[in-house]
Amino acid sequence: MIETIARVNLMVNEVLKIKKNRLTPDVLTGNENRLALVSGIYGDELQGQYVCYEVIRRVKEDYSSLTGIVDIYPFINPMALEAKTRVIPGPELDMNELFPGAKSGAIGEYAASCLIDDIISSEDGPKTQFCLDIHGSDLYLKEILQIRMNDDAVDDIMPYATKLNTDMVWVHPSSQVKRGSLVYELNKRGVISCVTESTTAYKIDQNYGNKLVDGIFAVMKHMGIWKGEVNEIRHPRIAYDNQVTYINSESSGIFIPNVDIHDRVEAGMLIGTVVNVLTGTVEQKVIAQKYQAAIDEYAVRGIQLRVYS
Repeated sequence: MIETIARVNLMVNEVLKIKKNRLTPDVLTGNENRLALVSGIYGDELQGQYVCYEVIRRVKEDYSSLTGIVDIYPFINPMALEAKTRVIPGPELDMNELFPGAKSGAIGEYAASCLIDDIISSEDGPKTQFCLDIHGSDLYLKEILQIRMNDDAVDDIMPYATKLNTDMVWVHPSSQVKRGSLVYELNKRGVISCVTESTTAYKIDQNYGNKLVDGIFAVMKHMGIWKGEVNEIRHPRIAYDNQVTYINSESSGIFIPNVDIHDRVEAGMLIGTVVNVLTGTVEQKVIAQKYQAAIDEYAVRGIQLRVYS
């Protein structure tokens, strides 16, 4: 069922509408679990559009297997999606910094408030148990399929995250989590939430998309929302922030990679070169360095690391 969760009158008799598609069993008992899938916070990230479509398509193919509620919000920042920008056109605001929003605020704040209220609860449904915020990285970054979460909610989020069929789960210190984001606000209000990233802006990677959709159905099965068959999923690598290394070039120029995403890199390997396109010279060779694991700060702080199956 298509529902409008926010409606704003614009100039020249135009109306901004933010919609969701609610998928429910034919007969509701009132005890169903509820999953929310959100996409389109940034208008240049198209990966979530494909994932939302594919989830709906697969549910429709076997509707009798649906035993819970799935709310799908494909484009919560429709003006940015129309303009293919990362910010709300006009005020140029980052929507993922506006949550929880305000009903009396400007367009972005009002839309953020309506979305939060609809996910937390609705007049004809229970509170959402789990929300997945689907992103597609930005123009200058190509990312593997991954889940991101903060370390103060590991035990709550990890049982869902490890079933989403991603390559990696990246756990960040809570001090680095973006306040004002959808996921931050939902976790604060008791709705288990995390972010998925993959590919680049303006691109749809169907391989990653289909993997994530398989994972979403595995989560639905875990939540008692789906009784149909699910495809086999892989267990992700769990990476804490002190296990991730950033490499910055010491020279300006164009970076030409020598390895591809997913390639195994060992110490001494050439990762790529930074070249000067005017002179035709190599300004820097980027070589993989030997990784020295730091003292596990998470163990020092008393956080128990577990294997989640």
